[in-house]
Amino acid sequence: MEVRDIEALGPADRRALFERDAGVDAVRDDVRDIVERVRDEGDVAIRDFSREFDGVEVGNLDVTDAAERAHEELDDDLLAAIRTAADNVREFHERQVPEDWRDDFGGRELGRRFRPLSRVGVYVPGGAAAYPSSALMGIVPATVAGVDHVVVTTPPAEELNPATLAAIHEAGADAVYSVGGAQAVAAMAYGTETVTAVEKIVGPGNRWVTAAKAEVRGDVEIDFLAGPSEVLVLADETADPSFVAADLLAQAEHDDHASVVAVTADAELAEAVADEVDARLPDCDRRETVEAALANDASGVFLARSMPEAVLFAEEYAAEHLSIQADDDEALLDRIDSAGSVFLGPFTPVAAGDYASGTNHVLPTGGGARRFGGLSVETFLRSTTVQRLDRDALDDLSGTITTLAEAEGLTGHAESVRRRFE
Repeated sequence: MEVRDIEALGPADRRALFERDAGVDAVRDDVRDIVERVRDEGDVAIRDFSREFDGVEVGNLDVTDAAERAHEELDDDLLAAIRTAADNVREFHERQVPEDWRDDFGGRELGRRFRPLSRVGVYVPGGAAAYPSSALMGIVPATVAGVDHVVVTTPPAEELNPATLAAIHEAGADAVYSVGGAQAVAAMAYGTETVTAVEKIVGPGNRWVTAAKAEVRGDVEIDFLAGPSEVLVLADETADPSFVAADLLAQAEHDDHASVVAVTADAELAEAVADEVDARLPDCDRRETVEAALANDASGVFLARSMPEAVLFAEEYAAEHLSIQADDDEALLDRIDSAGSVFLGPFTPVAAGDYASGTNHVLPTGGGARRFGGLSVETFLRSTTVQRLDRDALDDLSGTITTLAEAEGLTGHAESVRRRFE
């Protein structure tokens, strides 16, 4: 792995690093056709696309019962791990539930209340790998929020992964459908003879899934448009290069287009991390995927002239996962605002958050952390403001209201106030 100096990065290098995208443009037209067909033809289109894209003849799209059976039959150790992870995710998200409130503001009783969405859809990826963890991350916050009906779609296969199905059931999904890709997003957005239409769609997926979420947005709410996974490790001279390299390699095995970055002001550490990555690469089970991710233009080991420059680099990168492995990690964290999820210290690998610590791993990518956060209980809630004014409070505001209303030419608004004092 090459070590590059931050000061030597040209405009093209910086664009590749800081303007990452989900890569949906190349498939947008094809996705639009898929979405339209599912909207028009329902289950027939889903079965056609499952045959074409997944190589699977799908019989019953509804596999809710299969998820329950998988949960009953799963290996005890694996089920225990799923339950521990689910409990931790649930415990963390229960702390996020906001309370309704009302306060008195001098005769103005104002407040806010929160109510869950009625129906949401969670996309759980499949394909090249099984992702029971993604099932927990999408479904558990929805159930904690109090959503009435949680729909899950996951790609079809000759034999659906039992761990994923068991995790879906453990997390509390109400209905599970064997459909993947853009067609799954379209089915949840518009409904079919089998699949229940929802109000919001969440969950990670490939660029086809992401492009479909972009296509249906407006007809249904979505969480956000996520691209390939990312990690940035901010490290100082106290970091263990083998730990840094392990985190880079772990993230690289997600996807050919994953972005893995280490940045430090210590030249010796930078070279040691690069050497460690190269030494361990031959032993990676998903070597081809890892190699492709390491060769990504948005990946690399970067050497800063100082730690302040390294911090500025990390802030501009706005990584999905930010690992800080440094002597004074809290001080560095205080200087960084843009990150999807932060992992502090040498014994907090990103894998902890991916699976079992309790935080959510559905996070903004491509610099999205500059603008919004990851999946949470709030994702599944809507808020309503509530107010009650007594006569004196309205009287106190009447001049302000009528003046502003008349300035806007809305005389009926002004009259609605004056009428109450005639």
